[in-house]
Amino acid sequence: MSSDAQHLKILEQRLLWLSHWMIHHANHIRPKVDGIKIGGHQASSASMVSIMTALYFSALRPEDRVAVKPHASPVFHAIQYLMGHQTREKMEAFRGLGGAQSYPSRTKDVDDVDFSTGSVGLGVAITAFASLVQDYVAAKDWGADLPLGRMVALVGDAELDEGNVYEALQEGWKNDLRNCWWIIDYNRQSLDGIVREGLFGRVEKIFEAFGWDVVRVKYGALQRAAFEEPGGAALRDWIDGCPNAEYSALTYMGGAVWRKRLMDDLGDQGDVTALIERRSDAELAALMENLGGNCVHTMAETFASIDHDRPTCFLAYTIKGWGTPIAGHKDNHGGLMTKAQMAEWQRHMNVPEGQEWEPFATVVDVESLRAFLDRVPFFAKGARRYSDAKLPTPALSVVSDREISTQAAFGKILDDLAKGDSALSERIMTTSPDVTGTTSLGPWVNRRKLFARTAREDAFIEHRIPSTAKWEFTPQGQHIELGIAEMNLFLLLGAAGLSHSLFGKRMIPIGTVYDPFIHRGLDALNYACYQDARFLIVGTPSGVTLAPEGGAHQSIGTPLTGMAQDGLASFEPAFADELAVIMEWAFDYLQRDGEGDPDERTWLRDETGGSVYLRLTTKPLEQPGKRHDDAFRQGAIDGAYWLRPPGPNCEVVIAYQGAVADEAIAAAGIIAEARRDVGVLAVTSADRLNAGWTAAQRERAHGNGAARSHVEQLLAPLPRHCALVTVIDGHPATLGWLGAVAGHRTISHGVEHFGQTGTIGDLYRHFRIDREAIIASVNGLTMGARCA
Repeated sequence: MSSDAQHLKILEQRLLWLSHWMIHHANHIRPKVDGIKIGGHQASSASMVSIMTALYFSALRPEDRVAVKPHASPVFHAIQYLMGHQTREKMEAFRGLGGAQSYPSRTKDVDDVDFSTGSVGLGVAITAFASLVQDYVAAKDWGADLPLGRMVALVGDAELDEGNVYEALQEGWKNDLRNCWWIIDYNRQSLDGIVREGLFGRVEKIFEAFGWDVVRVKYGALQRAAFEEPGGAALRDWIDGCPNAEYSALTYMGGAVWRKRLMDDLGDQGDVTALIERRSDAELAALMENLGGNCVHTMAETFASIDHDRPTCFLAYTIKGWGTPIAGHKDNHGGLMTKAQMAEWQRHMNVPEGQEWEPFATVVDVESLRAFLDRVPFFAKGARRYSDAKLPTPALSVVSDREISTQAAFGKILDDLAKGDSALSERIMTTSPDVTGTTSLGPWVNRRKLFARTAREDAFIEHRIPSTAKWEFTPQGQHIELGIAEMNLFLLLGAAGLSHSLFGKRMIPIGTVYDPFIHRGLDALNYACYQDARFLIVGTPSGVTLAPEGGAHQSIGTPLTGMAQDGLASFEPAFADELAVIMEWAFDYLQRDGEGDPDERTWLRDETGGSVYLRLTTKPLEQPGKRHDDAFRQGAIDGAYWLRPPGPNCEVVIAYQGAVADEAIAAAGIIAEARRDVGVLAVTSADRLNAGWTAAQRERAHGNGAARSHVEQLLAPLPRHCALVTVIDGHPATLGWLGAVAGHRTISHGVEHFGQTGTIGDLYRHFRIDREAIIASVNGLTMGARCA
């Protein structure tokens, strides 16, 4: 064995110990406060330890990026600990407050996490989209110096049940995916049992159908050597024919049981019997458990053999819990070694008491190992968290149409950017799941073209067939067209929104989707925000305002999603000038990376930045004319402004968000004939209003009695007897909380049930979000107040 191979074996055993000790310490040594199991997935870590040792200390280069299988996070933390990128304090606090995270996290962990994982399947798929983004960047003049790395996913075999994995495979094939490795920990055990026999044979065909190379890594070095002995072919045939559940059970029971079973099945065959009898029980168990994925030398050789950039799937056969007393047991997914088992295993691993946390506790030649670690390519450049300069945001021109929808205004703003040559427009990447034209991206795409690594002409242009869409593919293109899979949309936005950190090249990703289908990709949207990816997502058309499309295309709960989703600032402007102000702010907000200190004007933590969600509509509204005052501009960003300021004796305020602006304004005009000082509050972001209000309340709870949020300042002048009527084409709870800010009686109008087809007027009346319904609520509230 070469010295490098010896070092890999030593590291494998060190990582096996440290990962398991960290979990054991959290569950059995650290004081428990609430008495519940902490967990940590010892068996899932053990099955990955050889693969990860070979990968990180032999195969990877600094430009490579890895999404670690969630349940192998202890091994990842142990790797970082050995390399000095993780602290003992955080290892001891694993799964505790401030400690190493349960699953690798870009935002919560201190070690060098490339992709957060946790929601199974998503960490797998994002590597394909990161590879696509890498190709996109490298094709541009501003990214031509980018060294191409491999985007690697460490995959649990049970993760392949996730449908988004196969959606990503299809999208990768469409976009000529390359430089992507998926390494499957094929331990054939899931949370509740054993993986279905023969399943991977079918999965393998799927990978091959989408152009992937599939590399089976079934036998370790010990097994391959045994197969060369007389009788070895019969042993290999027995291994190949043994059912998954049976192999797991025999592994758990150990060498003596292996011997009996093999002798019962293969004995009295001369050579085979001699092969078995030449080995002790411990040696026989080691041989039978030496599957390819549990052999660090085999994995290192396999990785080194790949000399191309084709997408590659490695099927690494492993034993779940390999090398530990719980290896092979079907309950070991969430199981833990007992204190007695750990004590015995500690003796087996030769770890002295009191040196459990020592990185090199069992290493004889520490200096030689340190010298090897100094040569490992992947760690040669230190932490690989990059950044890029902020792009200045050009002033966005306000659409001058007398009547226009926010969706159409969005398309015109982007088209105006496409005509220019700003640094920001050069870095914009748009994408959409087969709704590019119907979400108003068409003009932008016509000017900026579609991305492909190889140029492809539009046949309609070539044959001079008239068409409004000019679908020309080129490496310089700035639009990526996706198929109808919203999970892929958000995974691509997540990958592109990390480009400044992953590749040191900032991008401004903009995605459009039909608003109701935001929820179809909600897991991936949450995942992208958890990574702190930066992007602009436009949901349009929205609400029952999309009347003829019926309930299937009419969103209800998306405004609440916008309020609830961390890392996402949500807006629903009604007018084109509001949209321009918000988009100009958003382009800057996407690029911020400041501290989390709140802005004392609003108590929002705007300096941290984040992603932005715009909920837009196809309904044209008469525009209010030119508005340039600071109160309007700042109010549109902060979440609300007075479209019609209330007078000193105001009896009622109508607050609206989005497309129902015309109904609210019309209702206010009618009731103003009989009531004085009616106010109209234009809400552009219930999300930011609510976030500022709750933040100001927390600040007051901490002793700052002067803290006042934007919405509190807006509503402060209202008399106590004033009533609020809110209206939105969405769930009424979006604005229903406004009455709690200053204790005003409130009636909230909105949509709570699936819609149906009809005209906008039909549906507005049906759901009582029309002007007549608003007036009726105003009359009811004010009549009740007078009677009281």
